[in-house]
Amino acid sequence: MPDPRPRLTSAARTTGRGVRTVLSPSGLRGTATEVAWVAAHGLMYPWGLTKERRRVHREELDRFTLSDLPPVQRGLILGDVVAAGTPIILLHGLVDNGSIFVTLRRALRRRGFGRVITLNYSPFTQDVRHVAHRLAALVEKTCEETGYERVHVVGHSMGGLIARYYVQKLGGDARVHTVCTLGTPHTGTVTAHLVPQRLVKQLRPGSDVMAELAEPAPGLATRFVAFWSDLDELIVPKRAARIEHPDLAARNVLLRGVGHMALPLDGRVVREIASLLAHLHSDGHTVTAGVTAIDAVPAAGGAPAAPRAGQARSVATC
Repeated sequence: MPDPRPRLTSAARTTGRGVRTVLSPSGLRGTATEVAWVAAHGLMYPWGLTKERRRVHREELDRFTLSDLPPVQRGLILGDVVAAGTPIILLHGLVDNGSIFVTLRRALRRRGFGRVITLNYSPFTQDVRHVAHRLAALVEKTCEETGYERVHVVGHSMGGLIARYYVQKLGGDARVHTVCTLGTPHTGTVTAHLVPQRLVKQLRPGSDVMAELAEPAPGLATRFVAFWSDLDELIVPKRAARIEHPDLAARNVLLRGVGHMALPLDGRVVREIASLLAHLHSDGHTVTAGVTAIDAVPAAGGAPAAPRAGQARSVATC
């Protein structure tokens, strides 16, 4: 019989770190924000149950003047019309709906992104693979309707796993330029053992879905950015929300003092996503020429240069 003491010692250390994080000033502020947002989100939840309609306004399709737009929106459209028009698809997490993205959606629209779409799904009758196929159908329909060849996907919690499965297993790399994940259990979370439901079981470490996502995925050009927090109460261990796959071009962004449900409305997350999606790059197969890769090294005078050798799949932590 294996000695249980090493596991107990590790668990005790993890618990101790978690308690210290929660009791820190940033942890206390983050916990209060999380509680307040969960209460507010509960009131908005019924609104999110209404069927999401993908509306592309006529004034955005047939616009001949930009004079009526705010400076920020006008600046993005003039600076990179492809970035401003590239559709952004938002994917919520388990037992949630599109209302979780109310702040992010509004911020992206204010920033000048013209097409922000939400995909709602039910956790009671579907699993990760099924929703990934639904995402694939939505992406194809969106590209057909808008004329854009690629989209961005932002996934909160399990939504990030759905986006990854689509990119890695269903050929989504040909359509997805950037995937941003917020509090996504990329290697599984121990808390999934608390619920014996089929979909939740797929979020456990070592599940069949986790095994598929850990398989080699050579040649993928989709860029990934994973936001993870030291106060995420649903991701255990916290580092499970990082992407550490050797074949994925990923950047992991650590946020301190932000709870799981508060991630989509955190100002730092919103600003980072808006800034990230405003700059396309050739490694993402955008059809726009002359764009800069995410890992490019600035040349003298600020002009973009080619990526350094060996950096195409580098992983950095912020």
